Amino acid sequence: MTRQPAHTPPRLRAWLGLAVILGPVLLVSMDGSILFLAMPSITEAVSPTADQALWILDIYGFAVGSLLVAFGSIGDRYGRLRLLMIGATVFGIASAGAAFAPGPELLIACRALMGVAGATLLPSALAVLSELFPDPKQRARAIGIFAAAFAAGFAIGPVVGGTLLGQFWWGSVFLVNLPVIVAFLLFAPVLLREVRATRTGRIDLLSVMASAGGLLLTIYGVKHLAADGFSVLPVVTGLLGLATLTFFVLRQRHLEDPLIDFSLFRDRTFTIAVITGLLPLAAWSATAYLSGIYLQSVLGLSVLHAALLALPGAAVLTVTCVVTPAFVERIGKKAALVICHFAVAGGLLLLLPTTVTGGVGWYVASTVIAGVGYGISFSVVADTAVGAVPAERAGSAGAIAETSNEIGNALGIALLGSLAALLFRVQGPDLAPTLDETLQLPDLVPAALRDAKDAFVTGLHAAAVVAGLLHAALGAATLRRLSRPTTAAPGSSGTTGRPAHEHLAGKL
Repeated sequence: MTRQPAHTPPRLRAWLGLAVILGPVLLVSMDGSILFLAMPSITEAVSPTADQALWILDIYGFAVGSLLVAFGSIGDRYGRLRLLMIGATVFGIASAGAAFAPGPELLIACRALMGVAGATLLPSALAVLSELFPDPKQRARAIGIFAAAFAAGFAIGPVVGGTLLGQFWWGSVFLVNLPVIVAFLLFAPVLLREVRATRTGRIDLLSVMASAGGLLLTIYGVKHLAADGFSVLPVVTGLLGLATLTFFVLRQRHLEDPLIDFSLFRDRTFTIAVITGLLPLAAWSATAYLSGIYLQSVLGLSVLHAALLALPGAAVLTVTCVVTPAFVERIGKKAALVICHFAVAGGLLLLLPTTVTGGVGWYVASTVIAGVGYGISFSVVADTAVGAVPAERAGSAGAIAETSNEIGNALGIALLGSLAALLFRVQGPDLAPTLDETLQLPDLVPAALRDAKDAFVTGLHAAAVVAGLLHAALGAATLRRLSRPTTAAPGSSGTTGRPAHEHLAGKL
């Protein structure tokens, strides 16, 4: 039951409720990127191995992504507000634990717990938001703001992290979560209603374990192959992970209440939109992480200077996400998706002129142009997922959209980051597994230093090229597939005047 004051107007309560929801949404996305500029400081403080450093970065994203759908279904069945309150509490406790972790092992564990808690927050927040705004036009505006907050979190994470590290010790990047969590726990019970779906199906625990375990095993194998070279254990582990994921997909087709309703992917627009949620985040997370190291460890900039250079791209990304719903209404979904992918591809390729002696201008230009594509992707994916399903499935559908974002965020660092690590291992001076570890070696001769920086920049360029080509290919596929004619509904004269969420969910 809602405990709101009787005199609170429904419209005011809805917008105040949205403001409260945006707090944890911002935190969950921000914590996916806040360590990008902080890793050199964390490496110096807790001395993780190269493998542990990657797990510190992306165990959070894998925990969020692998459990989002499960917690979306749990919230649908047992109460979204209840799950929000529990998740926020655990998120705050895990953030405090991470801030004071004495070593890499405990830091990884706390980051994983933060990810589990974050997985409870996103789908339930999106579902509660849909309940707050029954009017389709207001709901479309609210979802656009939600998507903008989610995008802004990813975008400003490195900026916030770099700014905090300019004044405080590395644990401050986690403690910054606590005031927002406390405010949410105080105001959420007053402004938000408890919402449950009419569905009472059971949660398939085997599916939950298969999805999470399959992802972790697969990425473990990929990381170790890239960092350490070929050996039997990572190959077997990776294959076992792929087999587990295959089992998960096949199992969903035979469950009455699957974690993921794969029938939604029969709609080509929905499929392209979800891929649009995954691939841009993979590209953004990998290049943002590698660029943070490039600015600090290759060019020698301070963490605060690096954070300030990330501001223009973050601003463009956030503004683009806000204006995208109106933008899509004018030019159509197809054009928006095509612009998204080609903007990201063009922005990523602007990283290629960067060198060990300079490239700040190219970096800023890259983030600004790619930021347009990233902003479009965030907004389109969230609106499409929620608008495509009945209200009682909002939590699960929102979870699919956010899963594509979070899995993309983690996969970018794991796969493209591993590609960069592989090239550093092959082309570098072979003194240490990473550039930061190499720079900390005593008596490092200038020639070895130059070789290490050259190898790292080569890895950055390779990651940018791979991600850029994938986006160009997806942009071409979007242009081709969405150009196929579809039959309009009887009596329809097009999409003009339709609510944004209905427009994005339908075909052209």
